Amino acid sequence: MLLWLAQNFQQDLGFLRVFNFITFRAVFATLTALAIGLIAGPAVIRMLARLKVGQAVRTDGPQTHLIKTGTPTMGGVLILIGIGISTLLWADLSNRFVWIVLIVTLGFGTVGWVDDYRKVVYKDPNGMRSREKYFWQSLIGIVAALYLAFSVSAPTNGQVLELFISWVRSGFTLDLPGKTDLIVPFFKTVSYPLGVWGFIALTYFVIVGSSNAVNLTDGLDGLAIMPTVMVGSALGIFAYLTGSVTYAKYLLIPHIPGAGELLIFCGAMTGAGLAFLWYNAHPAQVFMGDVGALALGGALGTIAVIVRQEIVLFIMGGIFVVETLSVMIQVAYFKFTKRRTGVGKRVLLMAPLHHHYEQKGWKETQVVVRFWIITIVLVLFGLSTLKLR
Repeated sequence: MLLWLAQNFQQDLGFLRVFNFITFRAVFATLTALAIGLIAGPAVIRMLARLKVGQAVRTDGPQTHLIKTGTPTMGGVLILIGIGISTLLWADLSNRFVWIVLIVTLGFGTVGWVDDYRKVVYKDPNGMRSREKYFWQSLIGIVAALYLAFSVSAPTNGQVLELFISWVRSGFTLDLPGKTDLIVPFFKTVSYPLGVWGFIALTYFVIVGSSNAVNLTDGLDGLAIMPTVMVGSALGIFAYLTGSVTYAKYLLIPHIPGAGELLIFCGAMTGAGLAFLWYNAHPAQVFMGDVGALALGGALGTIAVIVRQEIVLFIMGGIFVVETLSVMIQVAYFKFTKRRTGVGKRVLLMAPLHHHYEQKGWKETQVVVRFWIITIVLVLFGLSTLKLR
């Protein structure tokens, strides 16, 4: 919105031309979201406390967590407010990628809100039934994947529609341009054609998988939000470079017209995340809840698909990946051993992985900070793929 206003008055007020620079708007999007979160934080926490949306803590988990019972949850709304307002203020609202990321983020946030609301207000420990929750996640993921399959390939929405119609008329056999291939980092020319159906399947799994992975990681004070901020900031760099013809050609990455505007969204996510961390740092005054975790994970996955860095997201979000695998392995091994021997056995002391280390004697803050350090290393490794080809 501010960009539109600046463009209308920049002939009379020359200094407004600075709004045309994505980097300028990204900085102020970050600061705006940070300010919104810090200012609105106390009021949101008080509101959640009045609504009695307190966190229920697992009785079979670390005993040190019992003190957290009743701490307001659903604090992810604070993050979404910061991201939404800041993005609408500073981004180019004619950019289709900004809107699809916003829609996916708010869509997953809505699913998380309903799940949290049923848990803490209706006192239903199951929240949304798993099938219902997965249905809505899948619906959002499939719609986003279908749109991105053609929007990544075409520079305008008009051409997106033309490409889609051509695909339907071809009997769903039309191939997509090379920029939709799965890119393998560290190699100049290694990529794998996916086709429309392959792209849709990959995008679906990246978006829905990222959403659930961040949600599984959100179990300790500050554990999920800081890696999200770091990975989101790195994806913002990828978005800026991918949206530039010059940088994309130099770095041998696909040029996606309009992708650079996602730097504004990533900046807003960084600012909103840091503001939330102010209140979520140990001992937390508020928890993110599914409303924040599902939304942020979905946003990361969608941005990674647009900038064609799905594998790099897997690398940079290694903590999210390992946390998810720890749950999958734990559940699978327990069911397997129970079926074979009648007694279920566990690989870890407790899943997800962060609880395993707590059970081994690590303090909560030790787990969190050490996972942050690992994420910093992984993000730097992911960024190195820009040049090491």
